[in-house]
Amino acid sequence: MTTIALVRKKDQVVVASDGQVSMGNTVIKKTANKVRKIEKRNVIAGFAGSTADALTLFERLESKLEKHAGNLARAAVELAKDWRTDKYLRRLEALMAVADKEKSFIISGTGDVLEPEGDVIGIGSGGNYALAAAKVLMGTNMSAEEIAKKAVETAAEICVFTNNNISIEKI
Repeated sequence: MTTIALVRKKDQVVVASDGQVSMGNTVIKKTANKVRKIEKRNVIAGFAGSTADALTLFERLESKLEKHAGNLARAAVELAKDWRTDKYLRRLEALMAVADKEKSFIISGTGDVLEPEGDVIGIGSGGNYALAAAKVLMGTNMSAEEIAKKAVETAAEICVFTNNNISIEKI
């Protein structure tokens, strides 16, 4: 499990994640990077779930963005359709939080493409803690990056599957 916080504030969009990889109750790695940027399309994504599955889905998202000329909404829907119906993909266990300059989505293997209300997304084992912290901090003068980082730090204090080794991508 992991914690991903996506924050949209003013002209900034930021995805932050912790760096802990666990197998059961054992910490395997403390410095994983669970956020990625698709430079050509100005899209950022964070993954919660199995690492190999998340990387497979990121590659698929990138190819869908190429196919649909950078239209994130269309690419997200097409990825979710494939994920839900493909015999191989439907076994993948992950959640994705993705964003471009205009929109943010949560994509799941059950075919969901959710555009949450508000400007904050939290996914993963500590996602609800990060979501709550970020929502409170949105009313402050903090930047999107500061809010996302503090949200993951807050989750790390509560969730045993989240640590303070934070990776950040922004657009």
